[in-house]
Amino acid sequence: MPAHRHRRTLPTLVLATIGPLALLGACGNTQRAADSESILGLLPAPPSPAEAAAWFFDPYDPDKRFRGTVLLANAPFGGEDVYIKGYLDHLKDSDASVRAAAAFALGMHGNPEHVPEIVPLASDPDRIVRLSSARALQRLHNPVAITPLLERLDPAKEIEADIRAESASALGQYAEPRVLQGLIRGLADERLTVTRNSAQSLATLTGQNFGEDRRAWLDWITATKEPFVGQRAYVYPIYWRDRTWLEYLPFWPEPPNEQAATPVGAPALPTASNTPRS
Repeated sequence: MPAHRHRRTLPTLVLATIGPLALLGACGNTQRAADSESILGLLPAPPSPAEAAAWFFDPYDPDKRFRGTVLLANAPFGGEDVYIKGYLDHLKDSDASVRAAAAFALGMHGNPEHVPEIVPLASDPDRIVRLSSARALQRLHNPVAITPLLERLDPAKEIEADIRAESASALGQYAEPRVLQGLIRGLADERLTVTRNSAQSLATLTGQNFGEDRRAWLDWITATKEPFVGQRAYVYPIYWRDRTWLEYLPFWPEPPNEQAATPVGAPALPTASNTPRS
């Protein structure tokens, strides 16, 4: 299948369409609105589940595969086996946006066993694919991801600061000495988002709070025999925002805000913060 010539940015399109996507599978409300004199009657109806599935499996049009994947990833039934298999197949798609959408979908609906399939995308030539894979790995726990995440945190191997920052966040779930060392190196990054996420992950793993002070972290780790005794549960970053004026209208869904949670497959720890992470 030939690569699509129009570049699509996954996070932008997902956030731009995520409100209407919440209506997928709720066609009854949409039809009632269309039949009424409400302002919603002027809005286009979202694609039906059947249309989304048809786009998802379209062998010829990568734009349809991309949109179908995003639609299904945000649908309550998007975790069905037939779609999981499709997401896995789409990880190898010739179109970068389809690969990115597939990684996003597996982050929403996948399991730790899918991590080895996502990991190769961490070194994909396309920036959006690498970013999407890093975010997916925040939500699925499998130590197989540690080495590629450490590589994405290294500015000598990853030039994009947002990918380094997301990788630093994902590493906060892995209590291993090499992870601590990698995160301490991350504190020397020239970008604030990377140093902030590195410090936050260090605090999660150790229960300590030395901020972005590399020397304090190094001194503490050198003097500590059991650095993970105070480990706290890692809570992955979530999507959350206030309602817009449109979302106060009848029949219009509320923001698709997520609930904070720990990664699928992560070992249980005593407590977890319910505060959304930026």
